[in-house]
Amino acid sequence: MDLQRIKYFLALSEQLHYWKTAEKVNISQSALSRQIQSLENELGLQLFDRNKRNVKLTPAGQFLKEKWEVELSELEYIHQFAKQIHLGERGAITIAHPDSISASIMPDILVKISEVFPQLQIKLVQVLYENQLDFLKNYKIDLAINSEAGIKSRKLHSDHLALVVPEEHDLKVFGDLSAESLKKEKFILPTKDEGSSYSDIIHSLFRSYGFVPDAFLHSEFGSTIIALVRRGLGIAILPDSYLHHESPGLRFISLPFKSDIFINWRADDHNPVLGNILNLLFEHYGEHEAL
Repeated sequence: MDLQRIKYFLALSEQLHYWKTAEKVNISQSALSRQIQSLENELGLQLFDRNKRNVKLTPAGQFLKEKWEVELSELEYIHQFAKQIHLGERGAITIAHPDSISASIMPDILVKISEVFPQLQIKLVQVLYENQLDFLKNYKIDLAINSEAGIKSRKLHSDHLALVVPEEHDLKVFGDLSAESLKKEKFILPTKDEGSSYSDIIHSLFRSYGFVPDAFLHSEFGSTIIALVRRGLGIAILPDSYLHHESPGLRFISLPFKSDIFINWRADDHNPVLGNILNLLFEHYGEHEAL
């Protein structure tokens, strides 16, 4: 059934006047009459009672008017919804991110996305580093924000590292750090991933002081490490973005080492939602060289 004919019918059912309706829908009166006649022939029923002075709906026409108004409104909503999906303005995206940026750049990223694309549904997950590339390849996540370059990547941000100690700890400033002072400490470190640049940066720091740390606890989650440091179970090296987590009772001593944050995605993914978010992030954080 021709959707345009139904629209002509609904327009005439409102105006009940061929000339006024034809002017409103921008076709000739004779063309409108032919469209209505064709619709009646297709349905095998009469939609309007006509005479020289009046046009009125038949009972069948009135019934179809009431039903088609609802159906057409819903259909137009569906079409608009589909268009928004096509344009990447509506839909869903799953983003994996490290705990370290949960209170720093992640809220900023989400504010930008929600301001420009308020209809998008966003799912945030935290995935073990060694699983992230597999999750991307298998479409379990759409974006991975981490300290590694992946399938297709761009640098998004850099964090300085910091030594995290209890507030009452003897180490107060960077100048207090030495091989002797650090050797006395027990360290709570991230889980060591072979080939992880973040893990390599931490161990290069230890090498610069010429010692191997006494690490009796490892955790994948920075928030857990922070809680353990607060309880006096050791000290840690974490991105200084954890300062945004409001961690009373702790001191962050800035270190001359940086950890880069990358955004990773599938090179062959043509999802318009993904494209819109990538463009938004690149515009906001600046163009970094693609890896």
